[in-house]
Amino acid sequence: MPRILLVEDQEMNRDMLSRRLTKRGYDIDIAVDGAEGIEKARSGNPDLILMDMSLPVIDGWEATRTLKADAATSSIPVIALTAHAMSTDREKALAAGCDGYETKPVELPRLLEAIEKVLAGAGS
Repeated sequence: MPRILLVEDQEMNRDMLSRRLTKRGYDIDIAVDGAEGIEKARSGNPDLILMDMSLPVIDGWEATRTLKADAATSSIPVIALTAHAMSTDREKALAAGCDGYETKPVELPRLLEAIEKVLAGAGS
């Protein structure tokens, strides 16, 4: 069962995504800010991180850069989840080290497809 770390500060988004992903067979761990996300990525070694970009304490951009710069976590794929939908935001997320980019509100079928694609690529 793939383990996903969901880093999301909005309770409604956290609850909705964690319930839906759990129903689909994923083991979900949750962090509510970027600092906790970094800590849980280091201690829990998830298969994938879903990273909100607008987070308190440390934003998702910096948290992703930190994880990708650390040899212990650099290989964990990160999919950005953001309400920022400009094309430059996608480039900014990819430049920070994200392996994928999904806009909010989340379209679950599209997110599931992105998760499967990234996990398949990480396993090869």
